[in-house]
Amino acid sequence: MSEVTHTRQGLAKLAARGTAAFHTWWARRHGHAPPVSDTGGARPASAEAGHSTLWRMRTTVRDEPGSLAALCAALAGHGVDILSLQTHPLGDGVVDEFLLRAPADLDGHDLTDAASGAGGWDTWIERADAHDLVDAPTRVLGLAARTATDAAELPLALRQLLGRCTIRSLPAAPAFGHRAPQSGPVEGALEDTVMRLRAPEGGVIIVERPYLPFTPTEFARARALVELDARLGPRIPRGRDVLTLPEGSDITVRRADTRDLDAASEMHERCSAQTLRLRYHGPVGDVDRYLSHLLSPRFGRTLAAQTASGRIVGLGHLLWDGDETEVALIVEDAWQRRGIGGELLSRLVAMAAEAGCTDVYAVTQSSNTGMVAAMRALALPLDYQIEEGTLVITARLDGVRPHGVPERQDGERVSRP
Repeated sequence: MSEVTHTRQGLAKLAARGTAAFHTWWARRHGHAPPVSDTGGARPASAEAGHSTLWRMRTTVRDEPGSLAALCAALAGHGVDILSLQTHPLGDGVVDEFLLRAPADLDGHDLTDAASGAGGWDTWIERADAHDLVDAPTRVLGLAARTATDAAELPLALRQLLGRCTIRSLPAAPAFGHRAPQSGPVEGALEDTVMRLRAPEGGVIIVERPYLPFTPTEFARARALVELDARLGPRIPRGRDVLTLPEGSDITVRRADTRDLDAASEMHERCSAQTLRLRYHGPVGDVDRYLSHLLSPRFGRTLAAQTASGRIVGLGHLLWDGDETEVALIVEDAWQRRGIGGELLSRLVAMAAEAGCTDVYAVTQSSNTGMVAAMRALALPLDYQIEEGTLVITARLDGVRPHGVPERQDGERVSRP
């Protein structure tokens, strides 16, 4: 979860209060516990006799001969098939992590009782799916490959590596100076359910999972992934599209990052005060101070629309916000009402679906008819909430194809009706 994204309810209540609201935009959210539906242990309603269910289970056993054998025998006695096993050595025991195929008439409580009866403690269990059938080395290598391609993948890769967790990136130099600059320890730090990792660009990445302590093995894997990111340096996919707008102008859409900071600042200078207020919900004099955060891959992904001369005329942001995802747009005044915002938004939504997001939301003012129209044009189920002139529009991503906007070779032309 990003330190620089804003919450729906907090912003909806505070956005109209000037500078205080603008700074509140950066307040972080907290989402600690996993969804109840994934950890309740109850047998799925659709399960029928004779069918099987996949489970992920962790339990701690004594580090002595026979402990693992006793646990496996107890599971076998209930007709449970062990599909994979990982061991995480601790100082006073061993955490065994299983992928299990169990008879459908067994629920999570039955499996927990079986582990306890065989000497296991601190048992944790949740339902699994077919994606968990990939063995651990293959999964880790796949995450490393994704991270190597795109720096924005690091937060998502950490979440897939560690399971359900909260990730926050704290910058070394906060935008408004109300927190002292900080950086993570060089070797990182592990404290039960919290790990702190030194961010490649300075600052610290904090990963929290209160419902399940991290093991030293998980900490080592996460640290190795962050170190890989640091060694590779800034990078984004190079694919770009040349779009022909309805009136005949050509616009290039590509990924952007902090290397586009100067061009983005110049676009701000060409925008009217009203356009800046509609996008940033506060004093226009502060907007440039957020750009380095918005363009950072640590907090999400950014798309830029630029002219043939290289001038940026529009930005679209996909911002990680815990289990939720925010979309935000700004288009230079002279280029508004030409379909650029809608094009950026549709691509951001496809990216969110590919990242596994279930919905996206946009925070704007009720008078921002352009943003409202762009969200409606997605043809997705929408939910509207409004308070004190601030509008929050949530789009559910049911049915959105994860690869709805494929990567293309540099310069490929796409015409838009």
